[in-house]
Amino acid sequence: MSSIVLSLGVFVCVFGGVLLGMFLRTALPEHHVSADSKGAVNLGIGMIGTMAALVLGLLVAAAWTFYSSQKDELTLVSAKFVMLDRLLAHYGPEAKDSRTMLRGDVNALLERMWPGERSSPARGVPRTGAEGLYDGIQELSPQNDTQRSIKAAALGAAMEIGNTRWLMYEQESFPVPKKLLIVVVFWFTVVFASFGLHAPRNTTVMVTLFLCALSVTGAIFLILELYDPFGGLMHISSAPLRSALAQLGR
Repeated sequence: MSSIVLSLGVFVCVFGGVLLGMFLRTALPEHHVSADSKGAVNLGIGMIGTMAALVLGLLVAAAWTFYSSQKDELTLVSAKFVMLDRLLAHYGPEAKDSRTMLRGDVNALLERMWPGERSSPARGVPRTGAEGLYDGIQELSPQNDTQRSIKAAALGAAMEIGNTRWLMYEQESFPVPKKLLIVVVFWFTVVFASFGLHAPRNTTVMVTLFLCALSVTGAIFLILELYDPFGGLMHISSAPLRSALAQLGR
């Protein structure tokens, strides 16, 4: 289910709390909405609102950290692709096949992660291309100390690329904390229900509560989008990897 659909569901729950509160105001006896009752309710709602705000802030921070780590690792692995290509170029013409394999591997990675730059790309699962590249470098036969040192550095770079790609893949599998989000949405629904219970019925109040509910929904939408870094409306740009591809083979 897309983040937009889930966010719409969150908005219905939160703003529906406002409407529920307004309905309860007309259905409850007068002493249930008196000033004393309002004061007692506000104490409990204040505690719930504080918890909801703190947890929502932590969720946004955690989602941004996850998104940023994926973005940084993509930039890092793109730079390592270029560095590996430069090492193989310095090795000599014997490494031409490995350089060709490297370029093909980067191109395949682009196609898997951003197929046509659509909003729902396939996941960038590290396949045997990276292992084939490592094996190809391993099969090189150095003729002097310079080539031996370059081969060792190239093998190390290929290993680092493989490690980073698997790390990105495993992090991409990190699940959205759905149960925690459900609890937070429930908290905000209760808070907004209390707003509707005590708020007067006029256009200004309704518009304000509508915008507040929309803001909470926007925060949930942001969390869902950040946990899907290679899909959705806020997907990570393929520019670093495409820039690296343009540098390969030169």
